[in-house]
Amino acid sequence: MKLLFVNSLYAPHTVGGVEVMLQSMVEGLQRRGHEVEVLSTGPDAGLRRDSHNGVPVLRAGLRNLYWPFAGQRPGTLRRLAWHALDRYNRGMRDVLAQVLAQSQPDLVVCHNLAGWSIAAWDAIHDAGLPIVQVLHDQYLTCPRGMRFNKGQQCQRQCGSCALLRYSHAQASAQVDTVVGVSRYQLAALVDAGYFAHSQRYVVYNSSPFVPLQDAPAQVTERRPLRFGFIGSLTPNKGVEWLIEQFQKQSLDASLLIAGRGDAAYVNTLKSLADPQHVHFVGYRNSSEFFSEIDVAVVPSIGAESFGLVALEACAHHLPVIVSTRGGLVEIVRDGLNGLHCAPEHPDSLGEAIRRLGEDAPLRQRLASRARESVASMLSVERMLDEYETVLHHTLFSCGVRHGPANAVSTL
Repeated sequence: MKLLFVNSLYAPHTVGGVEVMLQSMVEGLQRRGHEVEVLSTGPDAGLRRDSHNGVPVLRAGLRNLYWPFAGQRPGTLRRLAWHALDRYNRGMRDVLAQVLAQSQPDLVVCHNLAGWSIAAWDAIHDAGLPIVQVLHDQYLTCPRGMRFNKGQQCQRQCGSCALLRYSHAQASAQVDTVVGVSRYQLAALVDAGYFAHSQRYVVYNSSPFVPLQDAPAQVTERRPLRFGFIGSLTPNKGVEWLIEQFQKQSLDASLLIAGRGDAAYVNTLKSLADPQHVHFVGYRNSSEFFSEIDVAVVPSIGAESFGLVALEACAHHLPVIVSTRGGLVEIVRDGLNGLHCAPEHPDSLGEAIRRLGEDAPLRQRLASRARESVASMLSVERMLDEYETVLHHTLFSCGVRHGPANAVSTL
């Protein structure tokens, strides 16, 4: 197949797990003999041809007020104007139409559409090509992509999001196939009225960073127990909650926090932490970080679409404490390979920390099951197999509308 992949970013421009997963997917399908090309936005005007690890990449200058991935935060009014233009970006629709005419792919796979907007669907549909939409976040219902505001998960769509996403659900009828990276992620959009006539699948992400060994590394040094968090230091990740609950416990343990974030917010986090027991270690390689801790904690108070950090922690034979928000509970099952905590019950996180801190047999039992419990998710080849199946089904059923789907396939 000749495939075009559309995303907001592509390596080396990487801001999160979406770009890591996409790169793994594209390079893997190319190894399998498919003709692949990636189209992403970029900071420079015009359409520039590039390549990365042998993959052809087109980078289109974003036809909006600014390129939002440069690390600067514009003012409130400028951001609002950007999102208003991103509701339906006709300029980027024209760019995509030009690329489609030149590349003539068999099928287009859309990932994150920030910058492209849902105008991308119209361009692809007008070209008579099948559309596969992979869902990684809440962009289609919330311009920020996370439905999280003022320190809380949004329980319903606010007025500004409803205005900026007016007609998006109706436009999703053009999508032939939709893929959620978790059951939660797919259900969140379907329940909001999207993809009523699309074929629906769930394909769990894999990680190219999982260790190959099946046996856990042996800790030979005698030291206090180490709990660890790794990820973006942003309010939705629940780091404030973690620091507060960890410091309430009387444990011979330390908490390591790895990651980067806005300097002012990171300073706020540090002001809450006792430096004797809570250590900020900056950006770290995940494999190295997991080898240094005994328990991983993913205390997100905003819903996670999937939870790649939790998957990688399990692959490193670590018990994992996760919040019950989003797709995390599809990876970590309470009492099997970790423990659950609920943001609506703040002390539940502290209780989970205390249990694993005081109960060594429980900790060891969860760790012994961790990798095996997620073994089916770890293989990149498994993920590629499932996406190939989705792509073949979509290509050969193109033009056939099945009506509202009654079942979701988890490949």
